[in-house]
Amino acid sequence: MTKLLDLIRAMRIKQWIKNLLVFAALAFSENLFAKHQLLKSGLCFIGFCLLASSVYLINDLFDRERDRLHPEKMNRPIASGKVGMIEAILLALGLFLAGFGLAWKLNLAVFIIFAAYAVSNAIYSAWAKHIAILDVFFVSLGFVLRIAAGGEAIGVEISTWIILCTILGSLFLSFAKRRHELNLKGEDAASHRKSLAEYSPYFLDQMIAVTTASTVMAYSLWTMWPSVVEKFHTKHLPWTIPFVCYGIFRYLYLVHQKGEGGDPTSMFLKDKPLFINILLWLVAAVAIVYWRI
Repeated sequence: MTKLLDLIRAMRIKQWIKNLLVFAALAFSENLFAKHQLLKSGLCFIGFCLLASSVYLINDLFDRERDRLHPEKMNRPIASGKVGMIEAILLALGLFLAGFGLAWKLNLAVFIIFAAYAVSNAIYSAWAKHIAILDVFFVSLGFVLRIAAGGEAIGVEISTWIILCTILGSLFLSFAKRRHELNLKGEDAASHRKSLAEYSPYFLDQMIAVTTASTVMAYSLWTMWPSVVEKFHTKHLPWTIPFVCYGIFRYLYLVHQKGEGGDPTSMFLKDKPLFINILLWLVAAVAIVYWRI
């Protein structure tokens, strides 16, 4: 039982929350309550979760020596030795094949996006993660591919506004994570991640400021854009802007005042004000889009 729990921990199931982005196309195409479309999105979500876990396992195998030097990552199952190399490889292979099997069941476009995600992560692990700025853009690409997979799964064209907001929001989170890593490791940060040697707190604060303003502006423009107003037949989407602003400001507070930010997913789940704010945004957005409130 202990070994099974270690294998499940190694899959980083908590990170599956990121894959909820595949439902964005479903929600904003007003198909949230369409059973057939919901089923396809659900299959896409499960497939992406399996594929992402296989990628996490492979990344942890490659990074196990560096992770052992990290005060938080040293407790991961692979870095701590609780999950062996052979076990991790076999599990990763099984998850990889299962994920691609579901993608193939959906359609060729989803399969290709899954392949792009796998290839981009391989490039990231082998090379891009060590290059400052490029590293965060590769992380951002992963979020965009989740959005794209969700759209292709149900045959819906993805709005450029959603893609823009996703890129800017993910860049914001990535720069904030680098800020946390730099503060946590200090002068030894480069021993864990080479690209951190090229960052500084001042530079990261500048990038965070730029992406913060850009994310809020892009989202605000989306809610008021004429084609969006026409599509949803409502002018009330700007009412959701305060939730986005509060979420970003709360996140910045946690990063700068509480020294958090190393794991965005954990922050979203553990910080009650942030979690409640996300739920309120979801309720408000669904109410406005579906019931024209």
